[in-house]
Formats: sequence, C-alpha cells, structure tokens
Amino acid sequence: MEPSAQAIAGQTLAQHPVAVEHLPFFITAPGSPDVLLWVAIATLIIVVLLAGVLFLALHSLPERMAHKSQKLQMEIVAVLCLLALFTHIHLFWVAALLLAFIDIPDLASPLRRIAVAAERMAGGEPADRDRQAGG
Repeated sequence: MEPSAQAIAGQTLAQHPVAVEHLPFFITAPGSPDVLLWVAIATLIIVVLLAGVLFLALHSLPERMAHKSQKLQMEIVAVLCLLALFTHIHLFWVAALLLAFIDIPDLASPLRRIAVAAERMAGGEPADRDRQAGG
C-alpha cells in the first residue's frame, strides 16, 4: 500500500495538494549518508586552505621582492612583514612593500672616501681600517 493512502487508526492519509511528488536530491532518506554535507565540508576545508596559502603568499611578497636589495634593507623588510603578520597592523606591510620597491643608495662609501681624502690632504695617514674600507 502507498504511504499516502495508508490507514492509521481508521483514517486515511492523503498527500497535500501542493506537495511535490519527488523530493529534491539534497534531501536524504533516514539512515542514508548526507552526501551534500560531506561535499560542503570538503569544499569548506579546501577553500580555507587555499585562502590561507594565498594570504601567506601575498604577505611574503615584500620580503621576496627585497631579496635582490642590500642585506640591511632586506632584514628591515622582513621584520616589518613579521610585525604586520603578528600584529595585524597593515601599515607595517605597506611600509615593507614601499621599502622593498625603492633602492636605498649606499651613502656610507662616499662619505668614507671623503674622510680618507680629507685625512690625506691634511697630511695624516689614514688608519688601516679606513684604507681597507675606502679602497
């Protein structure tokens, strides 16, 4: 006998006139596994992992850009990136990105040469460390 026409305690159950005959695919029978739930869980896990990878790759962008620059500049950019990562202050990341884009000129070498030349003009001999650093 069909479930809609079963007799319970002397009454017959009729299907509601606006009810559909076939249930949608995502409604499962009692006792059967919910496939849509497992698909949603797998999708959620994959999306969260991909978002994390994208976030960390984007976060390390200034540090990867600064690898071609001077050692001190690269270290400053790396510290700013770590500060931005752990404090969630985005200004550190923006500063690291700007610092990675520019090349800081080497100002110490010309100043050292000027000091060595001024010492020579004054008649004194520059110290050994000045001669090695300036030469």
